[in-house]
Parts: sequence; structure tokens; C-alpha cells
Amino acid sequence: MANWCGSMDWVKDRALVTVSGFPRPDDADRAVAYYDEDCVTSRRAGRPPDSAQVECCVESVPDGSFSPTPASSHEPKLPDLLIPSLHRFLVRFHPKRIAHVFTDVLIIGSGIAGLRAALELPESLHQIVVSKDQLSQSNSAYAQGGIAGALDPVDDFTSHAADTIAAGKGMCDPAIVEMVVREAPERIGELLHWGTVFDTVNGELALTREGGHTHRRVAHALQDATGQEIMRALIAAARALRNAAFWEQTFIIDLLTFEGRCRGAVVWNREHGKTLVWAKETILATGGAGQIYRETTNPAIATADGHAVAFRAGAEMRDMEFMQFHPTVLYIAGSSRHLISEAVRGEGAYLRDCAGYRFMGDYCEQLELAPRDEVSHAIALQMEKTRHPCVYLDLSHLPQQMVRERFPHIGRVCREFGLDITRDPIPVRPGAHYMIGGCTVDAEGQTTLPGLWAAGEVTSSGLHGANRLASNSLLEGLVFGRRAGLNAAAAAQSATDSFSAVPLISDWPQVDDGTDDELNLTDLRNSLGAEMWRSVGIQRNQPGLESAQKQVEFWSRYVATREFLDPRGWELQNMLLVSRLIIAAALSRNESRGTHFRSDHPSAIPNAARHITLATAPEQTSNSHAPQIGKQP
Repeated sequence: MANWCGSMDWVKDRALVTVSGFPRPDDADRAVAYYDEDCVTSRRAGRPPDSAQVECCVESVPDGSFSPTPASSHEPKLPDLLIPSLHRFLVRFHPKRIAHVFTDVLIIGSGIAGLRAALELPESLHQIVVSKDQLSQSNSAYAQGGIAGALDPVDDFTSHAADTIAAGKGMCDPAIVEMVVREAPERIGELLHWGTVFDTVNGELALTREGGHTHRRVAHALQDATGQEIMRALIAAARALRNAAFWEQTFIIDLLTFEGRCRGAVVWNREHGKTLVWAKETILATGGAGQIYRETTNPAIATADGHAVAFRAGAEMRDMEFMQFHPTVLYIAGSSRHLISEAVRGEGAYLRDCAGYRFMGDYCEQLELAPRDEVSHAIALQMEKTRHPCVYLDLSHLPQQMVRERFPHIGRVCREFGLDITRDPIPVRPGAHYMIGGCTVDAEGQTTLPGLWAAGEVTSSGLHGANRLASNSLLEGLVFGRRAGLNAAAAAQSATDSFSAVPLISDWPQVDDGTDDELNLTDLRNSLGAEMWRSVGIQRNQPGLESAQKQVEFWSRYVATREFLDPRGWELQNMLLVSRLIIAAALSRNESRGTHFRSDHPSAIPNAARHITLATAPEQTSNSHAPQIGKQP
């Protein structure tokens, strides 16, 4: 059984082993759960020792009861894996030959987490918000399903938290989970205050149910375009800020560090070239990394830039083996991929294979409403079994008017391919959707690098564990965006103004490697995506991972000799670096857990439910001594 940090609570002389304060026996049962190779299972807790409110971890013992062991220390520890970054900076620069800008707080990223942080800063502080594209272009804007929160009278925080923990397969931080779910109603209320128009029924918020949830608790907007509506309202509110400057179509090349502290960033746009932005505090909210994979729901901007710049700057990364694959991505050969929301299954759609067989009952008791990792894995196995490139979503048994009204955006997209979602099977297959791993952050949004805060998909906060519960991502962006903004503001207010640049120079000798051929960046990106999808996708094994590692390391060394002049090259360098981190972590976890499935280690190992951390190392540093998670002695 996985270890759970929790507390001993006495309730009417009956002790319950609870996870971060769950008061009811049924919620404790569901929260104190473990993951075996088939499903999430729960057990009732036994009587703890005579001690109230004792911090502990809980382990299973043969008789079915639990024995507490001392909680793990919160003292800083060395990273599990040391990975050479090959570059500290992707470009050369000299302070005497580049423009300088000074600000109190620099926010990198303009999705839900970045803009929520911007809205938290007081007017007395100047802020710059850097957006890779237009403000309207972000992963957040493409979110379809909605935002989760215990908003229904028959729902409660404990149930939302228990569902989150069960989906996370033993890797969630219970304190973080409780913090986030308890803030959900207030954060959603703020969205209403800023003008977000959620769908309603009889004057009340319309709530739907998605995979892994035991209640209808997902608020949505425009029926199936929630992110678009939330971002419209947040952008309007942020544009009204008098203390904010928005730098759109500006690329983050690297974070600036000096004497162990983040000092800002070097950015680039086509009009001004490179600029050094010096900031008292920096907030990283750059979103995800889906473009690393051939099959993805993510927009073109999701190239792992934030993960890469944080790693090169020295921030600790965590849980990089956990990339969530959304089960249902529209599969039309030769076309771009489109997400088919989890809410489609939440409203009752079936999954069928090419023979029309409804197969989810062969894999999980929760059928189509199982957590995403289990549905994706089931689809992959059924595709392999039938030797067919996809499976099909079937809504034909549902009322046609309800389907058309509930999923107008999905209906329009499918009509472009001649599909009527009320009667035609929708071809779907999994695709890379959400990067669970990222910068290690605490409850306040602080990374391990002083002066750097982070929020959203670029982080590993402890909320999602090994598998994200549907519609918790927008909520996480709001909660940690607010906290990062609040704390960065407090730190910036306590710092005095200093309009001087530190003596920071990026330079290296021009290397003549005997080749002057131009790289085909498109071919390299396509090759990387294909390799990651084939060998580091839904199903993994040691030979495939080692082959991918060898290939990606070769490409990385080859590309590292070049200094690129625009984002196409920098994006490739970032994706290669983050691919190396994903592969290294996946090789180190010799078990299957959540979104990480190893066909050569198909079961979860109870004592392996812990995080893998990664940090930069000199190129000559070997990481062969690093511990392997789940490896048996």
C-alpha cells in the first residue's frame, strides 16, 4: 500500500486515519487508498496508537490494519537525477550591447495562471506580462470541459479531495489537495465577478460530471468552450490594469540568475530583438509541453519553454515522467488533432471499438467514467487488440437536441469532416494533453530558485499526483496564480529599487565543427515527436526508452553546437532538453503508476509512491548512480 502522510483524529472515541483532515469514515476510506495494477482500492483504517494529531505515514499490514511510521523529513534533499543541460543560455549577450528594462514583477506567460497572478499585484508595483503569442492564445483558452469545484449542495470538499487523491494514484500531497479544493468556490466566484459567463440552468450554475468525479461539480461556459470564455473575461480585467505592460509575441529565451537568485529574463521579439528584463521577482506561468509528442491536443505554442528555462536556470524539476494523455482526441488521418472533451463521456457517450463493441467494461468498473490514465491505457490496448488505429465515441443513444446544445463547438469541428455527432461514431485516440511534471513549488508557488515563483502547468505542485483529475487544471492555475502573485508582490514591495544591471555575460567561442549545413528544423521536430510518441508514450519499456534516450541525446548534442536566431531553433532546443528529462525520469521509475505505464513493469510497487526530482549537472557529471524508483534490490 502507498504511504500517506496524514494525521490522527479522534472522533467519538473512534480513531480514523485521515488524509489532511477528512472527517467522515467514507471519505477517509476513499482517500486512504492504494493503487494496484487494475484499479484504485480503499480500506477502512484501524485504531492508531494513543496519540492525537500525530503526524504520520500509514502503511498496510497483513491483517488489513495500518501502522504509523514517522513522517518523512521536509529538509531539503539532493535531487535524484543530475542531467547536463548542455547550455546555460541559448544565446550570447553582453550588457553593453543590449537593451535593458527594469520592473518590479515579471510574469512570463498569459494563460489563466499568469493573468490571475497579474490581477493580484497592487497598483504600487509595476509589472510586465510576457506572452509568447497574442494574449488570447494559450493552453487555457483551449480548455473545453470546465473548472471543478464543490458547488452543488449535495457535494462537498471532502468528496472532491478524495476523488483527486484517488485519481493521483498515491502521489498527491493531501495538504495541497485540501487547500486547492477548499479555495475552488471563491476562485470561481472571482471569475464571475470579472465577468465570466458560465452556463446556467434555472438561474443556477450548470454542472456536469467528468471521468473520475463522483458528483456533478464541473462548471462550464459556452457549453464546451469554457477556457475561451474564462480567458476573455480575464484578459479584459487584466487589460484594465494601470500598472501592467503586456509584451505580446515575445519569446522567453532564458531566465537571468546571479549569485543563486533569479533576476529576470532575456526575451526576444521581432521588432526589438533581445532585451534584458530585470525584475525584483519573476513568475513563470508558461503552460505545457504537448508539442514534444506527435499526437497532442496542445496548440503550437506549447513547446516546453518554461520547463526548459527553469531547468537551465537551476530550478528543481519533479515528476517529469508523468505526461497525461487525453483519451479522446479526434483522429482524422492527415488533419490536425482536436480535443473531444471529457464531458462528452460525462454526459453518457460510449466508447466502442471498430467492431462496435463497448469495451471499457473489460478494463474498469467505472466504464467510460474511469480516470483518464485508465481510459487512455484501455483504448491503447483495445487498438492493439483490434489492430485498428482508433476507437469510436458513440452518442447516438443520447437525445439529439441535448447533444447539439451541449456540444456546439465539438459538433462544428466534426461537421468539417462530414460527421454528425448525434448519429455518427467519432473516431478518437489518445494524445498528449497535460504535463503533470514541472518546477517543484510549495503551497505559496515558490520554486527552489530564490526570486522565481511559478503556477499552472509548468509546475509540479503536488495537486495532481501521478494522474490529473479532469477539470482540476484551470482551478490549479487560479489558486497558484493568485498565491504566486500575492507572494511575489510582498517580496517585491520589501525590496528597494535598483536600476543597475548585474555583471552577467553569456558568451562562448564559435565552434567550427566542420559543417556548415542548415538544419532542417521541421524534420527534426517531426522526428522528435514521432520518437517520443513511439517510445515514451502511453506504453513504455526499457528497450524503447533506452533507444529514445540514445536518439534524443544524439540530436541534442548535434543541435547544441548551433546558436539560433529566432524561436524556431530555441523551441527545438527546449523540446529536446525536456524530452531528455522525461526519458530519464521514465527510465528511473521501474513500475506503472498513473500516466506512466511500463509494459515491462506493469504493476505499481507500494513503497515506490514518491517523487523523482531532477536538477542540472555539469556535462561531465554522470547520473548512473541515481536511485531507480521501484527497482527491487
